[in-house]
Amino acid sequence: MKQVSPHFWALTPLFVFLGSYLTVSLTIGDFYKMPITVAFILASVVAIAITKRPTLQARVELFCKGAANANIMLMVLIFILAGGFAQTAKAMGAVDAAVQLTLSIIPGNMLAAGLFLAACVISISVGTSVGTIVALTPVAAGLAAQTHLSPALMSAVVVSGAMFGDNLSFISDTTIVATRTQGCQLTDKFKTNFNIVMPLALLTTLLYIFVGSRGAHFFTPAPVNWLHVLPYLAVLAAAIMGVNVLVVLLGGTLLCGIIGLSTGALTLGSWIAAIGAGINAMGELVIITLLAGGMLEMMRFNGGLAWIIQKATARIESRKGAELSLAAVVGFANVCTANNTIALIMAGPIAKEIAQKFHIAPNRAASLLDIFSCVVQGILPYGAQLLMAAGLAGISPIQIMQYLYYPYLLGVGALLAIWLELPRQFTTRTDSI
Repeated sequence: MKQVSPHFWALTPLFVFLGSYLTVSLTIGDFYKMPITVAFILASVVAIAITKRPTLQARVELFCKGAANANIMLMVLIFILAGGFAQTAKAMGAVDAAVQLTLSIIPGNMLAAGLFLAACVISISVGTSVGTIVALTPVAAGLAAQTHLSPALMSAVVVSGAMFGDNLSFISDTTIVATRTQGCQLTDKFKTNFNIVMPLALLTTLLYIFVGSRGAHFFTPAPVNWLHVLPYLAVLAAAIMGVNVLVVLLGGTLLCGIIGLSTGALTLGSWIAAIGAGINAMGELVIITLLAGGMLEMMRFNGGLAWIIQKATARIESRKGAELSLAAVVGFANVCTANNTIALIMAGPIAKEIAQKFHIAPNRAASLLDIFSCVVQGILPYGAQLLMAAGLAGISPIQIMQYLYYPYLLGVGALLAIWLELPRQFTTRTDSI
C-alpha cells in the first residue's frame, strides 16, 4: 500500500477528538459526562471521511485493518481475560484477603508509599503496567474503602508504580522496542534509565508518605485467609517466570474458580456470572482500543504522523534540540495512538536517524524514547492504564490524574536530564568523542 506525502490535514481526526471532548465537557461543566467512546466515534467518522480512497468500502476496510492490528487484538484479549480474572477474584474473596495481607505488612502511615513500592517491584518483575494495574487496583480500592484514603489516590499510586516498571523492566514491550529500534543492549539502556529515574522514584515515595499520612486511616487487620490470596500470588509468580500473559490470566481465573468452589465462596453459577460481568465491564475499553487502532491507521495512511515527524526534525541545530525532538515525536505519536509500544514502533526508526546525525548514544536515545512514551501513556485519560485503573476502582480517569506524581516528575526529570546533559557518561556516542 503506497503511503501519501506528509499532510497536516491528516491530523484532523485527532483535533476532532480533543475538540469534541473538551468542548462538550466545558459546556456541560463536568468532565465526567462526555463519554470518550463518543469522542472517538466522531473522530473515526472524520478519519474515514477525509481519507482519499476510491470508495467508502475501501476506506472502511483500511480503518478495519488498523483496528484488527495484531497488537490491538492482543490488547483486546488481555483486557477481556483481565476483566474475567479481576471480577472472579473479587467474587471469591481474593481481593479482601489481599487487602488484609497488605494491611498486616505495611505501616498505616505509609500505606500509599508502601503500595507504590510494591507496584514498582511487581511491574519491573512482570514487565507489564496493565498486568500490575489489574492485580493491584482491586487491592488498592479495598484498602481505600477500609482506611478512608481517597480511591483516586490509591489508584494513582498503583498506576505510578506500574509505569516505573513499564519503563525499566527487561521484559517490557517498550524496553524491547526502544532498544531494538536504536540498536543498543538492554543492560546499557537500563543503566541509563536507572540513573535518571531512581531519584524521581524516591521523591515520589516521599510525596506519597506525606499525602498518605494526612488522612484518618487507623485500622485493625483481620486474620489473613492465605488460600484466598493464592490466586494473586500464583498470577504474579507465573508472570515473573515469563509465562504468557494470556495463559497467566486464564489460569488465574480457573484457580479462583476452583478455590471458590472448594471453599463454598462460589457456586458454578456465580463463578460463570462473575466471569461474564468482568468481561462486560471491559466493554468500553475494548471499544476505545479498536477505534483508536483504526483511527491511527487512517492518520498514518494520510501522512499525519509523517507530517509531525517532518516538522519536529526540521530545525534541529544541537544535540539538546535533537533529544527534545525525540521526546516530541514519540510523545505526539503516543497521544495519537494511546499505546506507548505502537508509538515507539512508529517513532523508533526516525529517532535512530536523528540520534546518529547528532551523535546521541543509542542507549541514551532508547532511554529517552522509553521514558517519554511512559510519561505520556501514564497520564492519558483515554490510555489503557488509566482506563483500566478507573474501571476497576469505579471512578473516573480524570480523578486519578491529580495524584500521578511519578509520571509528572519523570517528565520534568527527563527534561532536566536533557538540559543538563545528565548522566554525562551516557549522553554521547563514544565514536563521536
